[in-house]
Amino acid sequence: MKIFANISWLIATIIIFISLGILIFLFHFVPEPMAPKISAWIIRLGTFFSVEIEGKEDPEANMILLNHQSDMDIAIMETSTKKDLAWVAKKELFDIPFFGYALKLPRDIPVERENKTSLVKLVRDVKSRLDIGKTITMFPEGTRSTKGKMLPFKVGAKMVADKYRLRVQPVVIIQSAKYYNIKEYFYKPGRVKLIYLESFVAEKADKDWLKNLREKMQKVYDDELANNPRHR
Repeated sequence: MKIFANISWLIATIIIFISLGILIFLFHFVPEPMAPKISAWIIRLGTFFSVEIEGKEDPEANMILLNHQSDMDIAIMETSTKKDLAWVAKKELFDIPFFGYALKLPRDIPVERENKTSLVKLVRDVKSRLDIGKTITMFPEGTRSTKGKMLPFKVGAKMVADKYRLRVQPVVIIQSAKYYNIKEYFYKPGRVKLIYLESFVAEKADKDWLKNLREKMQKVYDDELANNPRHR
């Protein structure tokens, strides 16, 4: 059975790369953010993913923070909102041929997490994306957590949210690693759940809001698994 899952992973990964090629091609012909949306829908439909949405998206939110388990998370989020998203991602991804170009075209934002100079640039880049109406979208863990426990949230998310008093909407994705796991070369079609939590305005005076948010998101995740055996 594992060999079939590995073959399925390879096919799904090829579909992802084809969709990125389509994004690069379409970007020069269609208005933003259609190219990333079309690319994301190709991934979802081509890999037979479906998404159950709980909660309501806040149209006024200009920052989305979500947990990260799988490379499918971006397609799941892109196809679950009409907003023009600017993703914040580690700089190394932007240096990868082809893949990096697909990130640069829609003006996603590179960041070196341990570099203070890069964090200053992040603040400037966020402002430039906000000025053209994009919604800043971040995985505050900074990398994938596939075991069900969210990693500590990086300070960059709080820094930019506090700086511009952004309206933050947390989003919890349930068990996407169960269906697509790049480290284990595993894929199977499935139904992922995406939960919109209540939005709030970032307040610099509240020094613990990011830490408290992680705890809240983890509780939502744990409660969903406890109450819905389908996700286990």
